[in-house]
Amino acid sequence: MKHNSKVRTALRVGDVVMVISGGNKVKKPIKGKTGRILEITQTGRVVVEGLNYLTVYTRPRTYGEKAERVKKEGSIDLSNVMYYAEKLGRPVRIGYSLSSEGKKVRGYRNPETKEFVEIEHR
Repeated sequence: MKHNSKVRTALRVGDVVMVISGGNKVKKPIKGKTGRILEITQTGRVVVEGLNYLTVYTRPRTYGEKAERVKKEGSIDLSNVMYYAEKLGRPVRIGYSLSSEGKKVRGYRNPETKEFVEIEHR
């Protein structure tokens, strides 16, 4: 079933995420690797920098042009990635909270201290 609406997620382009599941253990092990989000599609998939490379074959379009193989990043389902807190060195769940000024801020709850840590906007 295809949806035309945007996917609601707290992740944004530029966030560092860790792959928590998926990939092939033998052929392409990507579980546990981190990377920056390059794109979030409307179908609920993310393109992560440096992960899940696909080989795309291009055909020659004009006479004399060569066919070539191009490596590019493929998409990963949104449910298979989590925000990576670099301070903690582990993936955490993103949420929202109200700041002292009454503004809605994005962040995560530190698992050890249970206090809300705000994420700086890039």
